[in-house]
Amino acid sequence: MKKAVMNYETLLKVTHDVVMSKDPVEVASLIVDSVKNALQAKGAALFLFNRKTNELEIAASTGLSDEYLNKGPVSAMRSIAGSLRDGPVAIYDVTDDPRIQYPEEAQKEGIFSILSVPIIVREDPIGALRVYVAEPWEASLEDVNFVQALAQIAGMALEMSRLYQGLKTSIEVLKTKRGAKSVDMTSKMKSRF
Repeated sequence: MKKAVMNYETLLKVTHDVVMSKDPVEVASLIVDSVKNALQAKGAALFLFNRKTNELEIAASTGLSDEYLNKGPVSAMRSIAGSLRDGPVAIYDVTDDPRIQYPEEAQKEGIFSILSVPIIVREDPIGALRVYVAEPWEASLEDVNFVQALAQIAGMALEMSRLYQGLKTSIEVLKTKRGAKSVDMTSKMKSRF
């Protein structure tokens, strides 16, 4: 029961903090820190899908070394690819699962199990939220649901941040155009007098 209460408290805190933030980097960092702490995991990472390269690019991470994070490109087609298409994928043993793109690097990092959950916006996968555990871990349905909830919050928050940034840019463009018109009107008024 304590774990369930902690997860609800984490969801409440994350939701509150995400609503208050308009910075996608801050949102991504908040999500990975929250999932790592709530599940007492070794680490967590939020990846965003680059459609041009078909790679997952790290947006935020915690608990993972720079060496592991820079191990090489993470292919969306090879690295736990099913999690982007089919939903959550739990890897019990990274050394014995063909879906792991870099099993030796994961083992060297001290990772034994991974849970990968898609981040979806309007039915399109935009990335993945991954939890890394140092010991054998059979993720419970409760764990999977919790990480999925955080992934959905991340998707909504990242989309809201993107829309906010677009709105902010549009407002600046309008101000610039309005400013240019004001300058034109001022010069016309000056030339008349």
